[in-house]
Amino acid sequence: MDTMTENDYLIAWGLYAFAAIGCLLVWMRMTRWMWRWLREPLRLLMAVLLFTPTIIDLAKEKYAPAVAMVALDLLFKVGDNIWRAVSDLFMYSMIAFGIYVIFALIRWPIERASAARKERAEAAKAAAKAAEPDDDQSFGGAGDDRYGRPPVPSNPQRSRVEPRL
Repeated sequence: MDTMTENDYLIAWGLYAFAAIGCLLVWMRMTRWMWRWLREPLRLLMAVLLFTPTIIDLAKEKYAPAVAMVALDLLFKVGDNIWRAVSDLFMYSMIAFGIYVIFALIRWPIERASAARKERAEAAKAAAKAAEPDDDQSFGGAGDDRYGRPPVPSNPQRSRVEPRL
C-alpha cells in the first residue's frame, strides 16, 4: 500500500531542493579559489548531480533525485533503477556541458575585446600622465594656486578694483 500522499511527495521534494541549494552554495564556496575554466565546469557538474530527477515508477509518474537513486541502489544492491538513473545523469550532463561550451565560446571573444579595450585605456592614461608637466615645486605655486586649484588665466577686462580708504 502506497502511504505517501501528493502533499507528502511535494514536501519531500521541497526539503530536498532546499538541501540541494545549500549543498550547491557550499560547493561554490569550496571551489571559489580555483582557476575559472576549472571552477565553472565543476560547479555545473555539481548542479547537474544535485538537480537531475529520474522516474521511479513509470505507472505512477513519480520522480526522485538520480544521485539518491544510484546511491540507494548501490547501497542496498537492488539494481532496478540504477541504469535509468545513470543514463538520466549522463544525458543531462551532456546537455548542460554542451550549453556551457556554447556559452563559453560566445563569451571568450567578448572578454578578449574587453581586455584589449582596457589595455588601450590604460596606455592612453599613462601617455596622458607622461605628457602632463610635472608640478615639482618645493614651496608651492605662485599666488593663485593656494587651494590646489589651477590659476585662472588673467583677463585684463576682469581686473580687480581695490577700494580707497
